[in-house]
Amino acid sequence: MTRPIRSLLIANRGEIAVRIIRTARAMGLRTIAVYSEADADALHVQMADEAYPVGAAPARDSYLRIDTLIETAVRAGADAIHPGYGFLSENAAFADACAKAGIVFVGPPASAIRAMGSKSAAKALMDKAGVPLVPGYHGEDQDPDLLAREAERIGYPVLIKASAGGGGKGMKVVRAASEFADALASAQREARNAFGDDRVLVEKYLPQPRHIEVQVFADTHGNCVYLHERDCSIQRRHQKVVEEAPAPGMTPERRARMGRAAVEAARAVGYVGAGTVEFIAEGDGFFFMEMNTRLQVEHPVTEAITGQDLVEWQIRVARGETLPLAQDDIPLIGHAFEVRLYAEDPERDFLPQVGRLDHLVLPAGLPGVRIDSGVGAGDQVSIHYDPMIAKIITSGADRAEAAGRMVAALAATEVVGLPTNRAFLQAIFATSAFAAADFDTGFIERHRAELLPGPAAPGPRDLALAALHVLLDEARASAAGADPADPHSPWGLAAGWRMNRSAFVDLTFAGAGERHVVRAHYVPGGFRLDLPGGTVAAEGTLDPDGGLTARLAGVRLKARVLRSGHKLVIFAAGTECTLDHVDPRFASAAAAGGAGADIGDDLHVRVGVRREAGVGSDAVIIPNPKRSPAHALGIVVLREGEVMLGVEPAVVGAAEGVKGSAFDHLVGLLSREVAGRRAAPLLRSR
Repeated sequence: MTRPIRSLLIANRGEIAVRIIRTARAMGLRTIAVYSEADADALHVQMADEAYPVGAAPARDSYLRIDTLIETAVRAGADAIHPGYGFLSENAAFADACAKAGIVFVGPPASAIRAMGSKSAAKALMDKAGVPLVPGYHGEDQDPDLLAREAERIGYPVLIKASAGGGGKGMKVVRAASEFADALASAQREARNAFGDDRVLVEKYLPQPRHIEVQVFADTHGNCVYLHERDCSIQRRHQKVVEEAPAPGMTPERRARMGRAAVEAARAVGYVGAGTVEFIAEGDGFFFMEMNTRLQVEHPVTEAITGQDLVEWQIRVARGETLPLAQDDIPLIGHAFEVRLYAEDPERDFLPQVGRLDHLVLPAGLPGVRIDSGVGAGDQVSIHYDPMIAKIITSGADRAEAAGRMVAALAATEVVGLPTNRAFLQAIFATSAFAAADFDTGFIERHRAELLPGPAAPGPRDLALAALHVLLDEARASAAGADPADPHSPWGLAAGWRMNRSAFVDLTFAGAGERHVVRAHYVPGGFRLDLPGGTVAAEGTLDPDGGLTARLAGVRLKARVLRSGHKLVIFAAGTECTLDHVDPRFASAAAAGGAGADIGDDLHVRVGVRREAGVGSDAVIIPNPKRSPAHALGIVVLREGEVMLGVEPAVVGAAEGVKGSAFDHLVGLLSREVAGRRAAPLLRSR
């Protein structure tokens, strides 16, 4: 029986909401967005035909409110709700609430969500269905002595995993019996904090596995197919970093075996819709890990190699239609990659970043490149949600071409305002091991030194481009102040005329812990730059958007140099370099104690408390731009009672000279607010 779906409410935000809206509109559906107070101007709100507020910024007060979402759907006249991924996408109570309200839930039945929601129960079902399992214990009896005996039976090393969750939380590797009791207690504590359920399972630990998942789809007519596999082995702390399809080295025979096992897993729980069956693979063997009862973040790579729109499939199945293709008709075309561009700082243990995206260029329009994003330049990355900026997807005729296109796409990506993991992603694709597909889930840890080499000292080209930008910007400002009625005014010249000043200027830049002075001589038609490595002739033109066409020692190149506060961010030839432009006016004030003389006026502290998956709170340190050139961003994260404070060096320097220990007082103030779980709209250190 078909069910008409003419209007669709998307119970999500960000890039996945945008992605669903695009397909729904292409299918002629009326699209309905929901938004929290933090997302009132978000892209998904602007794109939808209608948009309704659903609560305050914290997800628990908006996107996780089942009652509010159902009421909104009824008020808007929505025929169906698409949950996207995350939030309520795997919440059986939400699926039940939709059914009770007479609204189609674009996802699996609640019974399937419940069946796969417990890892231990799901593995018992898979064992009964004949799906391969890693040797282990998946029982309900959680007596510590029993679990220890099971670990001995399985044989060390073993892996303790939270039964109710994922994402690496509540997961501990135990290599000897003497470590088991402490590891069990820690895993149970993490599981209880993250999922409200401290049950665990114990499995044989595979030291060098691949993480391979299979996309499955089922309809209400008894059809179930697999749309090939994805390799998600490049992970950091069990969080996927790079996904690709198909899996390198996958033979047709093994693909068919894994595909059939995934279909059996779906059939065992009466599955309907899009799902992903995750396997851990080592050698010729593969073993069931879990099933994600929703659309995956990485679904675009499957779309790229099959030519299918999986969101369209979801909506058609929800209508009651049969699957668009039979198993033998599903194509396998070329190769595809996906990376997730995050606002996070790899140099500070990937600390999430929040704030404004001052500048954002994503490589849309390049051959074989797809961008899925929910933000644009000027938008805020909020403390309340995942800090993903975009997903970058590339495809090609083979793995090498798809990887080459990813390299080009990352090179064309520009973000200013917040640190990102762009360089980290570039480093992964630059390794010979990745190019040879020689990897497993331990790849990032083994190659950590290569992938995270630390801040690199700026090269002569970076310093030259920074200096040229400052000089051309100064010349443009002088020209703007010239009298247009006086063609002989020296202010309109950019030929080195400077009232009461010499024909050269020293420009100071700081980067990677060092200061560099570039002496710029004004010469006809340009400049002569004395760099640490020698002298070069420089000239160029500067566009209003920061585009810089430069000629250095006769070599022409295009770059972009953007100012963010006191920083210059330089994009050139696929690389990014950030330098502090040390303005002598501010430097002298700071040396005299001016920058940090009155910390009460210079630094404001905003603390917002949240509680999601056992992670506590965030704090942003905001400078008063009228009083101090210091710029700072700090985040306090609370995990099991530990407070970590991240602050940029500029604000540390501004505070160090203050009498007493004002900066320590600031840290203590933040720590007390976070530890006490108190939200303060605005605090000022005194």
